[in-house]
Parts: sequence; C-alpha cells; structure tokens
Amino acid sequence: MTNYKCLIVDDNEIERAAIEMHLRKINRLDIVAVCNNGIEAADVLLNQPIDIVFSDIDMPELSGMALLKSIKNAPIFIFITSFTEYAAESFNLDALDFIVKPTTFERLLKASTKAIEYLDLKSAASPNSNPLPLPESEDFFFIKETKGFTKLKYDDVIYIESMGDFSRIYTAQNNHITLINLKNLERQLPAEFVRIHKQYVINVNQIATISNYEVLLNHNHAAPISLINRKELIEKIASKTLSRHIKE
Repeated sequence: MTNYKCLIVDDNEIERAAIEMHLRKINRLDIVAVCNNGIEAADVLLNQPIDIVFSDIDMPELSGMALLKSIKNAPIFIFITSFTEYAAESFNLDALDFIVKPTTFERLLKASTKAIEYLDLKSAASPNSNPLPLPESEDFFFIKETKGFTKLKYDDVIYIESMGDFSRIYTAQNNHITLINLKNLERQLPAEFVRIHKQYVINVNQIATISNYEVLLNHNHAAPISLINRKELIEKIASKTLSRHIKE
C-alpha cells in the first residue's frame, strides 16, 4: 500500500511536537517536514509534493487558511486549532477535517484515516462511477464502492459527507465511501435529504436536535450547519409538522 507524504505546521513548539509524535505512530504517513510558521510551510509546498497538510490556523503573518488559499492545487488540509469559530470557514475552504486542540492521538488517527481512505479511493477511481439509476418509487439505491456495488436503504442513511470527488455515507451499522461527489449524489436523493452545509447532506428523519451551529443526529452523529441552511431547515421542519397537524 502507498504511503502518503505529510507536512506539519504549527507556531506552538509543544503542540507541533505532540502532533509529530502522534502522526509517527500511523504507519502509512511519512512526515516530510515540520514547520513553525505558514511562510516556511508555503516554501515546502512550492518545492516538493505533499499529500496531507496538518496545519494550525491562527499563526502570525500567514494563517493556515491563508496558506490553503495561496496554493493553486492544494493537497488535503486538516486544520488543528484552539478556536472553534473557525470551523465553518475551514469547511467552506474544503478542508477535509477540523480538529480542536488539545490534540489527541485518537482524533488525529480518525482524521488521518479519512485522508488515507480518500487518497486510496482517488487513486482507484474509475471515470464511470455513478450509482445505478433507480425509479423514484424504490426505497433503496446502489452506490459504487471499490469492492463493487452496494445496496442501501434510504431510511438507513443518517447523513452524507463530501470528500471532494467522493462521498461518505453514514448508516447506523457502517459508513461507505462512494465514487461520486456529493452534488451528483444529492440529485438522486428523495426529499427528506437536505443539504445543511457545503459538505453535508442529512436525512431529516434522523434529526435528534438542531443547535445554533450543528445538527445532532441519531446514533451519536453530528454535522455542522450554516446559519442560512439552519433557517431553511427549521422552516422545512415547521411546515412538515404543521401539515401533519392539519391532516390529523
């Protein structure tokens, strides 16, 4: 299996050392450079291929987000920060993951596994990888995975997360990575599936609680929600609830 080249950038020496220590335990990651600021990291990215960047956000002169914006064909970015208010903007920049400090090995392993799965899938992707077309009356659909076609019931899907050219579909029992982007997958989903964020589509029937910044879903899942999408989602739910009362 292919190993992937990583770059660490953080202006805090202790945090930087902790991230490096954790990542060296993950077999398929090769740390190419460890930088103490965004300018140094930009120079590394300009001169050698990097697959995954683990970057702090709040850094002097060149922030992690400014670093990502400055790269034409950016590698995967995983942001690590103490400030949760950066979450929405980081996902808008298509960062693969967002980790809140203090960083733990378990959380870094989860983010790294997601990145490795994405890169593996990208290298194995075929040009003809759309789900099988099915009538709207059906209660299931097929997705194309690396192992073949998998049948899923719409009701079992909790939410779907964008992974760039691919999508990760979460159910209570498992999660599946399919060779189709979220935009194209969304077109084939029934009305109970709603986009709540640039990177997330949820099954309305799986909602447990809607807070200001995230939607809590069944089976201990959660997804971030933008302010605009939150308003639209609440209006949709209110309309649905009102319709039921009228019918009763």
